[in-house]
Parts: sequence; C-alpha cells; structure tokens
Amino acid sequence: MFCGTLLSDNEAIRDNSFVSKIRGYLAHNVDMTAVQKVLVSAWKDEIPDKNAVLMDATCYEVYIRFPTDVKLLWEGCQWLWEKQIPTLCKRSGCRQPRSKYKEQKKKTNVYSKLKKKTYRKTRARRNALLKLLSKGIYAYQELLDQLRGGGLTVNEASTFKTIKTVYLQQKHLYDYPKVKIRDRIVSIYKPYIRAIVRGKENKSVEFGPKVHKMKVGGISILEHINYNAFNECKRLKISTLKHKLLLGKCSLLAADAIYATNENRRFTTTEGIVNNFVRKGRGKDDKSTRQMKALLNKERSTRLEGSFGNEKEHYLLKKIKARKSETEIVWIFFGVHTANAVLIAKRRRKQQQELQKRAA
Repeated sequence: MFCGTLLSDNEAIRDNSFVSKIRGYLAHNVDMTAVQKVLVSAWKDEIPDKNAVLMDATCYEVYIRFPTDVKLLWEGCQWLWEKQIPTLCKRSGCRQPRSKYKEQKKKTNVYSKLKKKTYRKTRARRNALLKLLSKGIYAYQELLDQLRGGGLTVNEASTFKTIKTVYLQQKHLYDYPKVKIRDRIVSIYKPYIRAIVRGKENKSVEFGPKVHKMKVGGISILEHINYNAFNECKRLKISTLKHKLLLGKCSLLAADAIYATNENRRFTTTEGIVNNFVRKGRGKDDKSTRQMKALLNKERSTRLEGSFGNEKEHYLLKKIKARKSETEIVWIFFGVHTANAVLIAKRRRKQQQELQKRAA
C-alpha cells in the first residue's frame, strides 16, 4: 500500500527521487498557507479550548556543516580550482592558469586536523585562502570572457555570484574584524541561510528558518516563517488576528517573557485578553488571576515547548535535509501537520471507543 494505492505483486516504485520530486512539485504549485487553513477548518470541531492561544518561536535547523570562515573560503577555492577552471580550460583548449592550490590544500588539511586552532593560525589560513580565492575568481572570469559565457548553467552562475559575494564579505571581515556584516553568507550552496542567535546553553547559534508558532487545543499552527532573524514579540497582534480568522476570538494567551512589552500589554488589556505576563509596578494579583497565570505558564512550558521537541525528534524536523528554501518550507509544513493529524486520529479513536463502550 502506497499513498492509498495497492501495488500488485510484480509492481515496485523504482524511482529513488520520487518523494523529492513530489516535494518539489508541491513547493512550486501549492500554497501551503492555504492548505493549513483548510486543515484547521476541517479539524475545528475537534479542537478544545479554541479561545486559548500559546505562542513561541523556534528554529528548525537545516542539514549543513557548521560554518567557519576557513571552511567557507576553502569551499569557494575547491569549486573554482577543482571543478570549474579545469573544465573550462579543456573546453577552450587553453593552458590551466598557475596557482598554489595543491600547496594550500595540504596546508588546509593540516590545519583542519589541529586540535587547537589558535587565532594566529586561523588568521594566516584565512589570508592565504583569500588570496587563492581572489586569483581563482579573476582567472575564472577571464575564461568566461574568452568563451563569452562558456555555456554556464543557471546554478553555476548563481554559485559563482555567491562566491564573489563571500570573497567581498570575508575580505572586509579580515580587514575590519570588529565590523558586523549584514546578511552574511554562511553556506555557498545555500546562500539564503542565516545565523539565528538563540542564546541556548548547549547551542548559542542555529542555522535554518525561524518559525513563529501558535498552539490551540494541542494543534500547532505555523504563523510566520523567515530565514532572517525576527523579534517574535512583534508577531503577537498579528497572531491574535490570524487566530480570530481561523478559530474565533482569543480570550486567553500564554507566551514567553519576551512578549511582555508595554505595547503588547496595552493591546491585550484593550482586547480583554487574559495573559500570563508578570505584573508591573506595585501590588499583587488576586488569587484567581495568579492561578490562571500559573495554569497558562504550565500549558506553555509543557504543551508548546514539548511540541517543539516532539516534532524535531519524531517527525524529521531535527535536521531538514531538503536542498532548496521552497522544499525546506514544505518539509516543515508536512512535519508539523503530520503531528497534528496523528493527534486528531488519536482523539477520534478515543471518541469512537467511548461510543462503543456506551453502546455496549
């Protein structure tokens, strides 16, 4: 049985890229936000406590090696001196330009095996690779000019453009180490990936799309996905509006301490939304308010935070292995809503068992 179709004894799916092709088709032809809206509306009657919203943000990491300046520069040198320049020289019949690529390859291998990479050795490696990369870019561009484009594919042109940007960024960073570079590239083959600073004890920086998520009655709703870092507290008003369109008015809200800005406090007070924010100023909350806030805090820390770990561990969201930004987003949508579908199926099965017991 495959996707609702029963294969006969002599039938088999022989295309290994079948699933990735479907993922690519969905990425280019289906609006996943509209799909999410349809799913939530279909599950609406089975979602309890529709008026209570839990919200937080997380980062779903993509499958890339941990980026360093030396690795990034070396990947650019490899792409130019091993793959592109020899191919173009054979095609044009000209002699391959001289370089110190083999020498630098040996030195880079020695550096990568060092247990302790000092600042001085790292800086020397970066300087040498910057020079090698600069020469490679110049030589490759000359060959392309001779061949008038040389039949360069779209992917190769995009990668070459990314390598030139990487060189400019790394050169500026080498000359001015304390300067922060905006939209800094961390992967040549995935230039859209950005470093998301999370501030965790075991992992201060993560690489992948940042996702703002709402949780209502155990069901996760993806509110916003972006590869650039954003402040999730700015999404509170928009999230409550989206919740109102999907499931009705929000009257209870639980969120992290970062959401407790003056602007969000005024908004929740105006809309009559009870939240779990710590009270400001003198005085204390009454007993019922304290109990409500404690309950909201417990729900947020267990249900919402637990759903992040559940999806990452059991629904293939710990490391996203798709190769493009569009298919990575489809991967996230399928992982989150598969977890939702499993939860809904369990609820339906439990309800059916209760009905059978009553009938018996």
